[in-house]
Amino acid sequence: DYGIDLHTGAIHRPNLPQVRADFGNADALRLARAFGVPLLLNSTPTGGTLREYTTSKNIPVLLYESSEALRFDEVCIRIGVQGILNVLSELGVASPQGVQPLAMAEPEPVVARSSTWVRSPASGILRTQVALGAQVRNGQPLGMIGDPFGDIEIPVLSSSEGVIVGRLDLPLVHEGDALFHVGRFDAPEAAALAVQRLRAASRIWEVEETPIV
Repeated sequence: DYGIDLHTGAIHRPNLPQVRADFGNADALRLARAFGVPLLLNSTPTGGTLREYTTSKNIPVLLYESSEALRFDEVCIRIGVQGILNVLSELGVASPQGVQPLAMAEPEPVVARSSTWVRSPASGILRTQVALGAQVRNGQPLGMIGDPFGDIEIPVLSSSEGVIVGRLDLPLVHEGDALFHVGRFDAPEAAALAVQRLRAASRIWEVEETPIV
């Protein structure tokens, strides 16, 4: 009847904790809000995926994206576990127990109307200038690409206003590589504030919780 698909970003390409779904389905939007992450992305499913099939059957499926491949990210894992419990509670299947919830009743999750990848304009060495969760302006430099001798400096410019929801962590890039994933929000300031509050709340787990082993 329902589904939650758990994903990480690619290797060396971490994602901010986020839930993606086709919000044309009212149940998908309701469950995405219940999950408990600050940022929600309205996302049309990719062809040939599980979510394309379930969407065609009008079955609400959430896609939780967080951190990167081949890593145990303690906070992102706990956010995901708590999110699953929150959804089960919303459905009346179970009550959230056993995992400390995030202390963030406010603000409400912020929904991105779309997102886009900013790609590398050249090959070289990338020096990143923005962090995950940062609010950015249209035309703002997100990083600089140079050569090993410092003779070339090419800025990587944001193509829209929004929030950085994913980025590449590798310093060596080729022209056309996806570097920064920008979520477009009607209220990017609210989205950035929601990310800040998530980080503040998640420090409780970083300090007090026993690591997952």
